[in-house]
Amino acid sequence: MSEQAIALKAQKVQEVADQFKNATSAVVVNPRGLTVAESTDLRHQLRQEGVVLEVIKNKVLVRATKEAGFEELNELFAGPTAVAFSEDDAVAPARILKKYADANEKLVVKGGVIDGSIVSLDDLNKYATLPSREGLLGQLMAEFQFPIRSFAYAVKALQEKKEAEGETAEAAE
Repeated sequence: MSEQAIALKAQKVQEVADQFKNATSAVVVNPRGLTVAESTDLRHQLRQEGVVLEVIKNKVLVRATKEAGFEELNELFAGPTAVAFSEDDAVAPARILKKYADANEKLVVKGGVIDGSIVSLDDLNKYATLPSREGLLGQLMAEFQFPIRSFAYAVKALQEKKEAEGETAEAAE
């Protein structure tokens, strides 16, 4: 093998290792059997959430995970392997891939890494049920607004009561 080819492979290993290090989540899947249209649709759904799906050779993955400190993932690298990387939303890859795998049995989710911890398929399925980051922030904001809204309603009801009492007093005079 030429030195140039070795250098290119080493560069690819380094790129993939950096993707594992920088990602908030990385989900390993087996895309065998997906048609081009199905694969394109899946990639489109992932891209909308800022997730990149990349098919990577298993030898490159083994070397990259060793360098990134995720050697326990190596048992997942059998057969065709693709990895979905997300740097922003830790739950998005798991959520999208699980939903797609449930609708299309050809896609097999194997496991992955979330926030620097290796997670099993069961754990990934639990993460997949969580709402998106925006959904969670919306729920949090609703929780913060509830006491304020209740207070505002109470003040308004008190004001209306006083106004009603004032009108009753004027009518009595």
